[in-house]
Amino acid sequence: MKEEINLQDVSLEKIFEMYEGKFKAIADKKRLQIMNLLTQKGEINVNDLAPMVNMTQSKLSYHLKILLDANLILKDTRGTFNFYKLNLDEVNHLLSAELCCLFRPTC
Repeated sequence: MKEEINLQDVSLEKIFEMYEGKFKAIADKKRLQIMNLLTQKGEINVNDLAPMVNMTQSKLSYHLKILLDANLILKDTRGTFNFYKLNLDEVNHLLSAELCCLFRPTC
């Protein structure tokens, strides 16, 4: 008698993990505030962003790394400064029309 082996769809599992990471990244009030400020300002560096969110640079960097790892923001290094902006393609894939209005500059 042959035993059936259940194979899990690895590609779907990776997709689910990817989206889980993205939703975990936006499931934080401070990170949503950062994303909203990036929407309003377009592009900003850490030194200018830190006082806007009332955070130390090290704490802000922690939150920015989570957003970067989820590919929700993009980083551009110019000299010794890192500038951040929203990755609108990724944000648009994730959010409903209602929530997109918080992060779309043309809404």
